[in-house]
Formats: sequence, C-alpha cells, structure tokens
Amino acid sequence: MTVTPELIAFANRLADTSGKVIRPLFRQRIDVAHKQGVHDFDPVTEADKGAERAIRALLAQERPDDGILGEEYGEQKGSSGYRWVLDPVDGTRAFITGRHEWGSLIALEQDGKPVLGILDQPVLGERFVGVNGSSHLIQAGKASALGVRPCASLSEGVLCATDPGANFSKEQLSAFSRVDRAVKMTRYGGDCYLFAALALGFVDVVIEAEFKAWDIAALIPLVEGAGGIITSWHGGSAQDGKTILASGDRRIHAEAMKLLAG
Repeated sequence: MTVTPELIAFANRLADTSGKVIRPLFRQRIDVAHKQGVHDFDPVTEADKGAERAIRALLAQERPDDGILGEEYGEQKGSSGYRWVLDPVDGTRAFITGRHEWGSLIALEQDGKPVLGILDQPVLGERFVGVNGSSHLIQAGKASALGVRPCASLSEGVLCATDPGANFSKEQLSAFSRVDRAVKMTRYGGDCYLFAALALGFVDVVIEAEFKAWDIAALIPLVEGAGGIITSWHGGSAQDGKTILASGDRRIHAEAMKLLAG
C-alpha cells in the first residue's frame, strides 16, 4: 500500500495545523481538567482539544469522506477506506509539567492498516515521519533518514518505559521486571517520544501496555520504517495497544519476548 506524495503532504499540513495550536500553549498557565476513566488523574488541556478540533476542521474541508478516530472527540465513520487516527498531545503529563517528552501523533490507516505515522514535536521543531517503508526526521525543512542501532544482547541494551507502576497489571509488572534485570540500563518517562528515540538509534527496547489505538497507530510505521520491530508482548500485532514491545534489533526482541513470557 503506497501512500501518494499528495497524501504525505496533506498529513504534514495536519501536523502544521496542530502545532500552530499547541506551540503557544506550552509552558503557559493553562487550565488542566481531569477526564473520568481508569486513572485517578487523567489530564487534558486546551492544547489537546484545540489541536484535534483544528485537524478535524481541515479534514472536513478537504477530505470529508475519510474516517477519523481521535482521543478527545471519538470516532467519525468514513467511506473512502482511509481513517486518520489522532492524539494531538501524547504525553499530556509531560506537557503540563513543562517537559518536552510529548508529541502530536497523526496516523493514516488504509483498510485498517497503519500506512503513515507522524510524531511531531512542534516546540523542538522535530517531525518524525514513517511512510512507505522508511522513516525520516524533518528539522528546518531538511529530512534525515532514521535507523535503529544493532544490539546483539539485552545485556548491552537500553530499556525504556513510561510508567510501569501506573500502567501495568501485577502480572505485567512482574514480566517487565525480568527484562529490566537483564538490560544494561533502564529509563522511565517519555510516552511517544521513546519510540522516536528508538528510531533515532539511542534506545534499544521500549515496553508499554494499555495503549489505545490513537497511542500506537502512528508509531508502527515510524518504528518499522527505521528498521525496528514492534509487536505485542507475544509477537502478534501491536495495533490493539494492549501490550507493546518495540525493539531496534530482532535478536533482543526475541530475547525480551521470551523473558516477558516467563
């Protein structure tokens, strides 16, 4: 499924539109609301909501037949076979604490498969794009190819996860700990930006759980386009988001999967 240059350009326009809303709100004293759900505190701001509204308005104007699934405003069915999956601020906790480990996630699915993924960090001026089997970092209009790094053994690897204590079940936390004990170094926090670090070749393994469709859809083309592998903990599709295992090297992916399985 080849994504046309026109669709890629349009996806970048969506990211531009999102960034124009979000950028002025970063490190400002803005209201933070709580979304009712599974977490004791699940923050949302006008950056999240306003950016998604702006993206949806552009889609309604120029691609009204496409479907949309967004974290803040739900699903709108389409008839074209395409669906845009949106998480305008993935990492809202980082956003409201003035840290940079967040990004705007924009994915395009064709017939249910993610075929394009953008992770945009509009404050840093970094845009990570995965499409048509390759991934690039775009900065100041210049595109640089992304590539994961080789890592033959978990004992030499760097493991990252956002917050296992908050997002993993007791059994999942126990499984994660087995991998944690095997690696050279573990770092926490980062949300979607961890996957960018993996695609850049600075991280070897990312383990997450309890993602939603909008958390993962854009990251699959990004990781795969950089030469990495992203699956569930058991080696199946990562698309449902229930468990995520992303690695830069297939050797340590297999090693981590074995440890996660017990």
